[in-house]
Amino acid sequence: MVNKSSTALENLMGIEHSKLNFFQELRHSIEELTVSNQESEGQRREIAAILDGITDVMMVLSEDLRILSVNHVFLELFPDIDPIGRYCYEIFRNTNFPCSECPAFRSLSLDIVCRETAIFRIDGRNMQFQMVASPLKNPYLPEHRVLIFKRDVTMEKEYQAKFYQAEKMATMGMLAAGVAHEVNNPLTAVAGFAEGIKRRLPRLEGKVGDELFEDFKEYTDTILKECDRCQTIVQTLLTFSRPVVSDFMPVSLNRVVNDTIRILQHHFKKHPRLRVSVSLAEVLPMIYGDEAQLKQVALNLLTNAVDAIGEKGELCVATTLFEGGVRMVVSDTGCGIPEKNLDKLFDPFFTTKPVGKGIGIGLATCYHIVRDHGGEITVNSDLGVGTCFAVTLPLRQRDHNE
Repeated sequence: MVNKSSTALENLMGIEHSKLNFFQELRHSIEELTVSNQESEGQRREIAAILDGITDVMMVLSEDLRILSVNHVFLELFPDIDPIGRYCYEIFRNTNFPCSECPAFRSLSLDIVCRETAIFRIDGRNMQFQMVASPLKNPYLPEHRVLIFKRDVTMEKEYQAKFYQAEKMATMGMLAAGVAHEVNNPLTAVAGFAEGIKRRLPRLEGKVGDELFEDFKEYTDTILKECDRCQTIVQTLLTFSRPVVSDFMPVSLNRVVNDTIRILQHHFKKHPRLRVSVSLAEVLPMIYGDEAQLKQVALNLLTNAVDAIGEKGELCVATTLFEGGVRMVVSDTGCGIPEKNLDKLFDPFFTTKPVGKGIGIGLATCYHIVRDHGGEITVNSDLGVGTCFAVTLPLRQRDHNE
């Protein structure tokens, strides 16, 4: 009996000891899991903080370009849209087919990081994005995925356009100053001698034939008239090189058009089959603005119209009163603009011209100048028929420095 009781007690103590070891191991495991969970939570928060610190639009897309997840920047850009499960091109392009410049397909098919720049119209304005697509290929996932970053570079491109325009105008200013100096000196001499001849003409009266005397008088008047016209052209050219920032002054839109057309006369003569018609309102009130900048707008619109027309066509320029303001309309019978490009026309560096013919800052500059004057520039175009640009400016607007 004693041996049996002793054995039962030892067994009982062994069981309790085993339970104690089990609970100790369990507690140790729980402590390890707690520490591991805290570390995981810390890493999760760190990753979340890193993702929240990213200022680019970020998306994870499926192979068929459905949105699987987005970051807070995406939701701020599209606050009223639930993107999960929708195609990205439905949201960014409002179309039913993928974008031609989409880097996601190339990234997935070539298994490389792809970059692309594109313009999207969001909330009524054109925004330019630099896109980076990186493949996410994981054997444990049912399908491959792609990570997309979209960085808004709209303002950066606008500043680049202004910088290039400022450089161009500075160069033009130096050229204009040089032209003015080199042309005005001989022009002054020609005009001075012509004035001297004109003063001495009365001495010849009665000493030469009447017909010869009238010829001398007509030739002298023509020389002086053409000298005045050359001086006006030089002065008009100089107005295009004035500093971009200046006080708004009373400006005649009709004068802006006339001076710009005078500058472009030589350019028009290179296109003998080009017809230029000008229809200016007889009574047009003055507006407040920067004359040099407004001439720059007219110059860009007119030269673009000539380029669009090519060898043969008609260019029309008109000014009118329009809804409490004044309007300048430049229309042409050129090649027209495809509808898909109309929304991009005023974006910096967008151009349909061949390489070397333009870098796409002319219309972007026009847009900003007109906007700074409190006005509006619009375009209507029919492919193969022609294009019409309309610049509307208010009679009164806030000071552009406000």
